[in-house]
Amino acid sequence: MTTQTSSMPIPGHIDPVPVPRPITEREDGRIDILGLPKKQIASLFEDAGLDKKQAKLRAKQVYHWIYHRGVSDFEAMTDIAKTMRPWLAERFVIARPEIVEAQHSSDGTRKWLLRTADKHDYEMVFIPDADRGTLCVSSQVGCTLNCRFCHTGTMRLVRNLTPGEIVGQVMLARDALGEWPKGRMDELGDESESDYTADGRLLTNIVMMGMGEPLYNFDNVRDALGIVMDGDGLALSKRRITLSTSGVVPMMERCGQEIGVNLAVSLHAVSKEVRDEIVPINRKYGLEELLQACADYPGASNARRITFEYVMLREKNDSDEDAHELVRLLKKYKLPAKVNLIPFNPWPGAAYECSTPERIRAFSDIVFEGGISAPVRTPRGRDIDAACGQLKTAAEKKSRAELDRIAAEKQAQLEAE
Repeated sequence: MTTQTSSMPIPGHIDPVPVPRPITEREDGRIDILGLPKKQIASLFEDAGLDKKQAKLRAKQVYHWIYHRGVSDFEAMTDIAKTMRPWLAERFVIARPEIVEAQHSSDGTRKWLLRTADKHDYEMVFIPDADRGTLCVSSQVGCTLNCRFCHTGTMRLVRNLTPGEIVGQVMLARDALGEWPKGRMDELGDESESDYTADGRLLTNIVMMGMGEPLYNFDNVRDALGIVMDGDGLALSKRRITLSTSGVVPMMERCGQEIGVNLAVSLHAVSKEVRDEIVPINRKYGLEELLQACADYPGASNARRITFEYVMLREKNDSDEDAHELVRLLKKYKLPAKVNLIPFNPWPGAAYECSTPERIRAFSDIVFEGGISAPVRTPRGRDIDAACGQLKTAAEKKSRAELDRIAAEKQAQLEAE
């Protein structure tokens, strides 16, 4: 098996340096096809010995079973010949990320701690609402941007997630929420949206707002979202997907052109001094440059507004003057904008405090009066550290040596019993 490689940004204060990093091969020698486009699956089947026509047909069938039916076992693919299923299973695998821990918040939010095949941990979060269900997806293990208010930013960057590891988060969420159609495909006939349920709601939206900076893992994020948006894949509309960036200006136009999803920008400040402090990438790509890139973002319109995320930090970025300056900047660049005001979610060792409810409301009122929507986001999942800015894997808080010691103790205990 040929080892695939991907470009991995190594940790840097603002701008990572791309270096090649091998993807860990499976010990059993099989190739994991989760996250691969249909053409690449067909090519792999052809390399494994099928003729071109048959490889294309089998790839189409397998692709449908993986993404429309949620199947991870070739034996369950009932319209593929029984003799072909073992042949596929010997050579290929459809692997979900490992679930290390699943947590439920008192408000219905769910958080999963996941593990890659090479033993790195990351998280995803599902947020249910009355009219939607939103999955917050991670793009990297750790982060390189060091935003001072963000707990995830205190982690070191380990590596980019692969397309399969990104798509795998959506697959796992659908598994957990019971969202796949039931029954045999060859008996079911046509399926409708009513066949999909998720604790009373559909998983309707995806936000690339989990761990990591998506635009520093552009190729893998683009390829993963391509499968998510593919009508033959997970078939989620691009209008229901939002990608959040801290301001990687050179990649923003490509994001609009090659991915085409909604854009959210982690703004959080309206002056160079404050944004330099709390969002360090501002030292490389400043406010004016960032806002111009937003104005130029392909597809942005009043019907598809850019969301500006603004975490409310007490006596740091929450004054009336800050609110008026925010309105001025957004109008200067004629941006079709909505501002999400986010009460700061505390974590141990944080250097900031949350603005008071009264101050947040006053800030919101000024922005509204300026003609820009500025709702205050209700914190969700705080009791399980699943709220905005809180994602940081529990495993990362322990050293690898300590984790190995705990595992060894558990194994010794099992052997003793």
